[in-house]
Amino acid sequence: MTRYRVSIDIGGTFTDLVVHDEEERRSFTGKVLSTPDDPARGVITGLEDLIEDPTDISFLVHGTTVGLNAFLERRGARVLLITTEGFRDVYAIARGDRKKLFALQYRKPEPLIPLQDIHTVRERMLYDGMVEESIREEDFDPIVEKVRDEGIDSVAVCFLHAYVNPEHELRAREILRKRVPRLSVTLSHEVAREWREYERASSAVLNAYIAPTVERYLKNLEGQLEERGVGARLHVMQSNGGVMTASAARDLPIQTLLSGPVGGTIGGGALSEALGRPNLLCVDMGGTSFDASLIVEGQPTVSTEVELEGLPVLMSLVDIHTVGAGGGSLAYLEAGALRVGPRSAGADPGPACYARGGTQPTVTDANLLLGRMDPKYFLGGGMDLDARAAEQAVSGVARELDLPTEELAEGILRIINAKMAEAMRTITVEQGIDPREYTLVAFGGAGPMHAVALARELEIGEVIVPPAPGTFSAWGMLQTDIRHDMTQTFYQPMDPSISGELESIYSKLEEEAQEVLRDEGVPSERMHLVRTADMRYVGQEYFVNVELPQNGKLTGEKLDELTERFHAAYKTRYGHSTPGAPVEFVNLRVAALGELERNVAGFKPPAGDEAPVHSTREVIFEGKTLPTRIFRRAELPAGAWMAGPLVIEEDTATTVVPPGWGARVDELGNVIIEREGS
Repeated sequence: MTRYRVSIDIGGTFTDLVVHDEEERRSFTGKVLSTPDDPARGVITGLEDLIEDPTDISFLVHGTTVGLNAFLERRGARVLLITTEGFRDVYAIARGDRKKLFALQYRKPEPLIPLQDIHTVRERMLYDGMVEESIREEDFDPIVEKVRDEGIDSVAVCFLHAYVNPEHELRAREILRKRVPRLSVTLSHEVAREWREYERASSAVLNAYIAPTVERYLKNLEGQLEERGVGARLHVMQSNGGVMTASAARDLPIQTLLSGPVGGTIGGGALSEALGRPNLLCVDMGGTSFDASLIVEGQPTVSTEVELEGLPVLMSLVDIHTVGAGGGSLAYLEAGALRVGPRSAGADPGPACYARGGTQPTVTDANLLLGRMDPKYFLGGGMDLDARAAEQAVSGVARELDLPTEELAEGILRIINAKMAEAMRTITVEQGIDPREYTLVAFGGAGPMHAVALARELEIGEVIVPPAPGTFSAWGMLQTDIRHDMTQTFYQPMDPSISGELESIYSKLEEEAQEVLRDEGVPSERMHLVRTADMRYVGQEYFVNVELPQNGKLTGEKLDELTERFHAAYKTRYGHSTPGAPVEFVNLRVAALGELERNVAGFKPPAGDEAPVHSTREVIFEGKTLPTRIFRRAELPAGAWMAGPLVIEEDTATTVVPPGWGARVDELGNVIIEREGS
């Protein structure tokens, strides 16, 4: 009988696992070093360490950065772009706006493909979906010849107005697949069924660029799981906060771009509901990167478009701001000044204290040197750290700056904290949000060590460290549903006369959504469809997404309610609105949700009245060496209060509470950190 629900988060340094035992109603975690050369190997190693019989797995979901890393490192496939004759330069020209108005050395983003790899064919679809010129199959002859002669693996097709009528794009795929059967073909209308030619082409090219890499990885992982008798379907976390099957991910790999970090945000949403705190600022600090996201009124903030290194991508995704700051971030000198990150030691060789060949100091080495980590209790004692190697690495840079070693170590932490605080301001202060009105939720292997310092930077009064914070993103993946998003451009002014047309389009989108969910194996009673619309004031370029009233068919009265919702959403987003001004639709959307089992046991604290002190050691805070009590997370009972300075150790992370702050444990096992006397 299958009994285990498993989630896996593959990071740059560690691969995290959470296993829920449905029979014993308990959850447990695991953490192994990632294997960048073959990420599937790290997954299999972690599963074999935690589960004796892999055939007992009933559900398996994982988040991966394989596609994102292929894009960021520019090691994706060579792609040919096929577009409508006369529009070859759309992708190369891009947009004429400058993202940084006063940057004297501003350069447009480097496209993923050069102009010589963009080809055209004769065809023409009008804006209303009528065919003006049929597709010319003979125009594909030189393209197919080039694909064969130059060993090209991936092709993107983006025809004019294909979002209205995809007939020609579908025919193009038939032609290409018939003549080059193993070719990966991406159609723009399947990636982004929206207007704006450049953005749609950019999305299609990016999908084609990472498709072969993601397809090979998922096929390899599925094969290794099958060899070990795992019968459960493999699911993949999506950028939109839902999951999809691996087979669906192979068809649309662009949806996996942010699948790793999203799990933590979804976990933050579940935590918000459990604790009754509607507004959370979630920060995930791992070994390589730092991710910041918001939970507003109990829900993650979601966008319908994102820019990755300046290239636009049209897809629904949870808003996450990522910077290169983690425990493995390297500290080095540049032009005589100290820099920390974005370069990372990664998993191999890792920080100097890992004793795997690394010699440059990292944030982890600095924390170890300052006494904030126990070299004998890293990963719950599963891995020893070399404190001497950490000291040698930090002191080498300290000598070049003529600074004491401990002072440089604290300087490394101040720099990385300032960098992370700036990322947090990007999604709060720069968006008109006051972070002081939010609770900071810190997770990731390194997040709880830096949480209070970040809270001080942004004047946040409360910090929550959930149980097993090092695997919280993986835990969040068990709190989500299958999700697919359907979109259709609908450029019409708001008017009661269009209610019938709106209802017809939404009904069509819902039929498509239900068909996709059925293909994913979701029974009808577990399907949930949510209608939203992209709306804006007439004459504006940008829009806001608004959820429609869900009960009954659209009527004039419901359109009036939708208009009021738009004004409210606009005011929330931009700080003002213009009631009475004309409003128009841009895109209609349906979110297709397939409800999954979420009855996952938490991590309950033990019974007791007081927190037993495990030991005491000297830790450096602000240049002062202070005797600091050390606690073990598994021994902390609910209601226990501990005054700082203190350190809480557990298998997946270490929490540091400096002087002037205190920590308590709630009934769900969360550590709540507050200023003393607050």
